[in-house]
Amino acid sequence: MSVIIHPTAITNKAQFGEDVEIGPYVILGDDVKIGDRTKLMANIFVDGWTEIGADNVFFPYSSIGTIPQDLKYDQCKSYTKIGDNNTFREFVTINRSTESETSTLIGNNNLFMAYAHVAHNCQVGDRNIFANVATLAGHVVVHNNVILGGLVGVHQFCRLGDFAIVGGATAIRKDVVPYGTVQGEPAKVRGLNLIGLKRHGFSNEVIKNVKEIYRIIYFSNLNTQQAMEKLDKDFDDSEELKYIVKFIKESERGIVK
Repeated sequence: MSVIIHPTAITNKAQFGEDVEIGPYVILGDDVKIGDRTKLMANIFVDGWTEIGADNVFFPYSSIGTIPQDLKYDQCKSYTKIGDNNTFREFVTINRSTESETSTLIGNNNLFMAYAHVAHNCQVGDRNIFANVATLAGHVVVHNNVILGGLVGVHQFCRLGDFAIVGGATAIRKDVVPYGTVQGEPAKVRGLNLIGLKRHGFSNEVIKNVKEIYRIIYFSNLNTQQAMEKLDKDFDDSEELKYIVKFIKESERGIVK
């Protein structure tokens, strides 16, 4: 099958891979590149220096690669780069980055439900789910297998670790440590994302270990520094522990407690 372009679409100088489908009233900028088997259904706008990988699906009224909602942006050349097998539902908005030669990055196998927003310079990993109206401010980093509930808002420069889950209508102002469940206003850690860990094949032993790590960090009378010292002294050096400790030590905004 060759590239299918509806006669009402405006594709300008955009480049296409194999078996791409461009639906009615799609508008593409000159510098857009679209990978194999990607489908743009209808009424979609893709602009700027945007590179889209293979097997992505864009539902109507998505707006991708548009200029950032940042008053510092000066029309410089910046990028939006999207991996493979992502789904963008209706009215999703993805902004390109602010600074010259930088990128807004989205990995593979993500689901962005209706009205989700990814702002400039964000980095989104793989296999994440953004429920309706989940919103990232600029420079947010989302690792892998993260779930954001509906109406979640994430403050600029925050980070969310692997397998974290954020309940609906929660405002995230600090970093969310891997494997946890966060909910409420103000946001608080409620415990482990047990269902997510089990679904992804974590063993009972690993889950028990992570649960004990969480107990020390969140449910003891220790402050964060004291908790880090106790973990270093008393716990075996597992991959999960190393990841959590590294994540916390690299935090610039502090962590949700």
